[in-house]
Amino acid sequence: GALGCPFENDGIKANRILKVKEWSDHLLNLGIDAILFNPVFLAKTHGYDTTDYYHLDNRLGDNDDFADVVDHYHRLGIRIIIDAVFNHVGRSFFAFEDVLSRRENSPYRYWFKVDFSGNNRYNDHLSYENWEGNDNLVKLNLQNEEVITYLLNVTDYWRQTFKIDGLRLDVAYCLDENFLRRLHDHTKAADHQFFLLGETLHGDYNRWMNEAMLDTCTNYECYKGLFSSFNSYNLFEILYAFNRQSGKENWCLYRGKRLFNFVDNHDVTRIASNLTNEHHLPLIYVMLMTMVGIPCIYYGSEWGMKGEKNWNDSDLRKAVDKMEDNDLTAFISHLIKIKHSHPALNDTYYEQKALTNTACVYERKSADEVLWIAINIKDEPVTLNVNIQAAAVDLLSEKPVDIAGSITLKPYQAMILKA
Repeated sequence: GALGCPFENDGIKANRILKVKEWSDHLLNLGIDAILFNPVFLAKTHGYDTTDYYHLDNRLGDNDDFADVVDHYHRLGIRIIIDAVFNHVGRSFFAFEDVLSRRENSPYRYWFKVDFSGNNRYNDHLSYENWEGNDNLVKLNLQNEEVITYLLNVTDYWRQTFKIDGLRLDVAYCLDENFLRRLHDHTKAADHQFFLLGETLHGDYNRWMNEAMLDTCTNYECYKGLFSSFNSYNLFEILYAFNRQSGKENWCLYRGKRLFNFVDNHDVTRIASNLTNEHHLPLIYVMLMTMVGIPCIYYGSEWGMKGEKNWNDSDLRKAVDKMEDNDLTAFISHLIKIKHSHPALNDTYYEQKALTNTACVYERKSADEVLWIAINIKDEPVTLNVNIQAAAVDLLSEKPVDIAGSITLKPYQAMILKA
């Protein structure tokens, strides 16, 4: 995507991954402390049809190039996470090729769930479990001990050779849960800080985000709630989700936990294309950076890059020739500095203080600090009544604000008020 790789692997080695080193100043100025590389393993097309888990995709370069990039960013204090595609492989993966050629006699026949009496669109005279009807994505049998050992060895290779700091488990909601437990125990025994992020869409995220499995999960519930609330001028939707997830009542789902939050990523329409009112773009980033959890920014969205979901996601994953920093970039950088320097935003405490369809106030608190986040998504001023009496400073404008039972916001204004 960002590096301009051809969609179909042309077999030509190109050291595109090294270009990422040129983005150091931009990422440091923005305040980024970790980079997630979506698929890097050798593949035929989009990267999720893995053909070789032990080699960087030739369209990105070679393993030495990747080691160079990881070392470069580690020296700058930035961690590296890679996309682990462990649910399925491409048809050119060595073990599946062996099954195609030797059929029932292949030592790898039980690495997959194969029916030798069936057929598929490739006319192989066998059928197999795949991912969501895609015959080019062959599902691995994660209950097979040989497969488990193979994937744990792959994880060790990338952790030990390149010193990566974590994995993003692709389609974690499809993965065998005992496999996730094995992966957790194996990686945490070697490095208790090794980070395990799971891609999950719906359901109770506690199923995967717990002490035995993953550290965090993708928060698709709030991803949808964020843009939907702005577009429909209904902040009740997103604040209901915030409270359902992180409120202080005992029934709240993820008290004390931190989900992985985003407004867009490589699979969904970019936020600058998704919002119907461009004035909402800075405001949704205020919400992203002040909600409970771990915020993530998709490359290019920090300056408002647009992109619509299309058949092969190429419009979402455009090449970046230069950084196009603007006022939005500077604003997001300011938000990240606030996020990093204020303990209340890194705690898991959340409480709603005021709410209308188009304006809200919520509280984030730690042992040493109280913050109130106030947002107005309408084109006219609003005054919200709050049960707060405090002399405060707005961390965004750095101006003093006296809160005497109410907070007044200008059109499209946000404030992060520190008592």
